[in-house]
Amino acid sequence: MQDALFIGFCATLLVALKSILRLRLGLSGHSMLLMSFFYLICYCTVARIGAITACGAMAGAVAAVIGVGKGGPFLFIKFLAPAIAMELTLIIVQSLLTLRWRLIVVAVVGSIAWSAKGLLEDLLVGMSWQVALVRFGTKVAAGGLFAAIGALLVIPVMKRLKAHDLLYRNSKLDQEF
Repeated sequence: MQDALFIGFCATLLVALKSILRLRLGLSGHSMLLMSFFYLICYCTVARIGAITACGAMAGAVAAVIGVGKGGPFLFIKFLAPAIAMELTLIIVQSLLTLRWRLIVVAVVGSIAWSAKGLLEDLLVGMSWQVALVRFGTKVAAGGLFAAIGALLVIPVMKRLKAHDLLYRNSKLDQEF
């Protein structure tokens, strides 16, 4: 029950921060910072397969109900696709890399899945393949940078949560160090 509440909290906080901040930075991919941060916090805290996907599904449902951002019917997919990609990548690289590198790789893969949604939208509106692929490449590069920054913020936050005894059981941080 505590895990489900924490996942719901992270999903709701992700959508709330995205809607409150609404940063129009003009930089492609800046929303991946919050997305990768909250998804990976769920992964490290809950330490169960499916935590990221559950967080992504809840965030997509909350965003669709509230109507945060643009995207219409793709709004749910905007949150769920990176979560599923991150979850599948975690299953593959679970024991291959250290926690820090695992978080970075997973965040960058989530960024690629997030950018693929944009590629699909561009192709559906009739954009040429060449222009759509160039836009996809820039979204992957910028989104990957912001996602990696979000992933690097996870470990210090987890250490703070552990230091203040806010985690009720062993997290991924305890399993790695």
